[in-house]
Amino acid sequence: MRFFAVFLGLLAFAAVPATAASSPDLVSVEQQLSSLVSGSSADVGIAALDLNTGESVSLKGDTPFPMASTVKVAIAALYLSQVDHGQKTLDDTIDGQPVRKLMGRMLIYSDNHAADILFNDVGGPTAVHHFLTQNGIQGVHVDRTIAQLLSARRDLWDTRDSSTPRGMIELLKSIYKAKIISPQSRDYLLAVMAKCETGKNRMKWLLPAGTPVEHKTGTLTGLADDVGFISMPDGHRIALAIFTRGGSDRPRTIAEAARTVYEGFKTLFSWPFRPALTAQ
Repeated sequence: MRFFAVFLGLLAFAAVPATAASSPDLVSVEQQLSSLVSGSSADVGIAALDLNTGESVSLKGDTPFPMASTVKVAIAALYLSQVDHGQKTLDDTIDGQPVRKLMGRMLIYSDNHAADILFNDVGGPTAVHHFLTQNGIQGVHVDRTIAQLLSARRDLWDTRDSSTPRGMIELLKSIYKAKIISPQSRDYLLAVMAKCETGKNRMKWLLPAGTPVEHKTGTLTGLADDVGFISMPDGHRIALAIFTRGGSDRPRTIAEAARTVYEGFKTLFSWPFRPALTAQ
């Protein structure tokens, strides 16, 4: 019996590619996502991380995709970092407009003008990019303001203003773990992201009713993104980034991928005697 158990274990190990992008316990989830994506006409990149255990899954995790408005999470993070360092406050006004109102318009309604006001106030694209790289966040490139991005010739394979799925997860993790902003700023940011009014047919759409989600969408012609956090029934929190370009019905692909991730992690958490990992 013992030999049989060891034999099954060796088979399972052999079935995992040496370059697997996912934690061993989540290879089946990666396979489900791969099957889902193969039935989509869009080019899809996905990464998900259990912020409590460190277990992760990804598909095209190191492929750059346009961020579109998901860059607004990085803009907000830099502004809040400057608040934490006493350089600004959330009660400031910029061009006569309250910062809290600008934050809400940028993150809840994806207002591009509000985003560029805050973008300019924190120092522009160069400052945001430097903030990310200085904090060890790789794979996220911030090159232009929102207005510059929208006025440029559209190229969904341009690596300017792009992020890999894993790079975005690293940003989300750094926010959640209060590595780049304080716990107080983190709580404020997630509370605003929880009110997001855009993309109701994306990450949240197929999740069980009442599932807490804090997220930010990104949209361009031929592109749909959604990044953020999903809370699981047992209290674990999942950071999730889904980028889709080209093809058709991109929002549904995002919704189905989010549901696959949710069910996969839920099954993992409920598996008996699973050893816990330490988040890195």
